[in-house]
Amino acid sequence: MSSTHLDSYRTLGRTGLRISPLMLGTLTFDDPVLGADRETSLRLLHRYTDAGGNAVDTANGYAGGRSEETVARFLRERPGARDGLVIATKFAGNMHPGDPNGGGTGRKAILRQLDASLTRLGTDHIDLYWQHYFDQHTPLEETLSTLQDLVTAGKIRYYGLSDTPAWAVARAATIAELRGWAPVAAVQAEYSLLERTAEGELFGAVRELSIGVVPWSPLAGGVLSGKYTRAERSPAGSGRAALPTTQALLTDRTFDLLDLLRQIAREQHVAVSAVALAWLGHRPEVTAPVIGARTPEQLEASLASLTVSLSETQLAELDALTAPALPFPIGFLRTSGVDLAQGGATVNGVPSRAWHPG
Repeated sequence: MSSTHLDSYRTLGRTGLRISPLMLGTLTFDDPVLGADRETSLRLLHRYTDAGGNAVDTANGYAGGRSEETVARFLRERPGARDGLVIATKFAGNMHPGDPNGGGTGRKAILRQLDASLTRLGTDHIDLYWQHYFDQHTPLEETLSTLQDLVTAGKIRYYGLSDTPAWAVARAATIAELRGWAPVAAVQAEYSLLERTAEGELFGAVRELSIGVVPWSPLAGGVLSGKYTRAERSPAGSGRAALPTTQALLTDRTFDLLDLLRQIAREQHVAVSAVALAWLGHRPEVTAPVIGARTPEQLEASLASLTVSLSETQLAELDALTAPALPFPIGFLRTSGVDLAQGGATVNGVPSRAWHPG
């Protein structure tokens, strides 16, 4: 991938929705514990949009709803900016503890959550409405029919599925296609150099169904930011350093990866995080990672990823260091399955070994 810019837009899945190659995530906005205060959050929004970015990702539950309210304040500070932005938010998170219909993906829950998000965001429609999590208690048909009604009513423009199993993504996309409903535009999934298991079933589904991929936690919760070293596993100022999930990732394998990322970063005069994000940009399934930032400096480092171009050798080295163990039958199909089907022939550039039946 050659150098690009925030205003070099991509269409999302099988839709005409144009989004920037990096979406600005707002999980940390107005979060006094692990995030940025409201004024800093607003500065980040202004910087991102000034640079040409057009896609902002939030959720009803981020900072108890304050993240959406911060986006609304930004829109008030930028009169006329709303129509040029793609505002994405999410449903499923329960904002009413003790109320079984306060969250989830049932019709009653979705309609209530949408109205609340529209109020907090100060807008009359959502451009991209994400199912935040798969809901095991609600039929997919109920969720999809509700989303279709909202598309028809003009209250949402597109929808996507976050943290949803591949089988459910495939079934939802097929139901929508067969019924002539709006398609599943994209999926959100945790995906980074340290979490690549989505390459198994989920990526197989999105390739077949032409669904976009919007990775979250592309820096593995900050582990790939470059601030962690073998000598410093709890750097000052890192709110996530003490989390068990962070410490569990700080293995020799991770530090070997960070060594390689630092080497590439020095060669290209960018931050380590920029190289880790650039790797995602080389993945054909990925439309746009969701980048988070607590400070303007972190945002600038992420934006610099668009200037990074990785060589085939560098990509191969990064892939080799982080290759995931994928579930059955993926490994079998890539080896024995190919040999059994092709019998030594090369098909579409895929070679095979001769198979001699007993």
